[in-house]
Amino acid sequence: MPYKYDIYIKIKESGDALIICLYVDDLIFIGNNPKMFEDFKQAMIKEFEMMNIGFMFYYLGSEIKQEEDGIFVSQEKFARDVLMKFKMEDCIRVNTPVECGVKMSKNDEGEKISSITFKSLVGSLRYLTYTRVDILFGVGLVSRFMKTPVMTHFKALKRIL
Repeated sequence: MPYKYDIYIKIKESGDALIICLYVDDLIFIGNNPKMFEDFKQAMIKEFEMMNIGFMFYYLGSEIKQEEDGIFVSQEKFARDVLMKFKMEDCIRVNTPVECGVKMSKNDEGEKISSITFKSLVGSLRYLTYTRVDILFGVGLVSRFMKTPVMTHFKALKRIL
């Protein structure tokens, strides 16, 4: 079975590099040589129907800010959307995503929570771990209870929010 690669790298002997990422119908490329960059861009325009060629501002739920001192990636809008979706936009902030000393089990009793809602929130939080590694442990911990979630598990998710 042939493999389909979606990241391509071209490095010249001079050290000039061009990195190309292809995801479905989106193409992102970056390089350290403006001529190499422009040549690639023109070849793509000539060969394919291209749109929105320019600086990237938003990609797969991530906001991209390109500034003089670097490229910054954030998921601020996605995080706000998740808070609104789960009616938590006015929640009280906490310093730690997981409460110390709390023990959870798949055998916990209590009010049952919709597994669809629970899985949706876990999935949203998993996606946020791309830029928020501080919630990674908590999301992984609560992910264990997706089959039969109860209020204790849902409260742990809400704390991460």
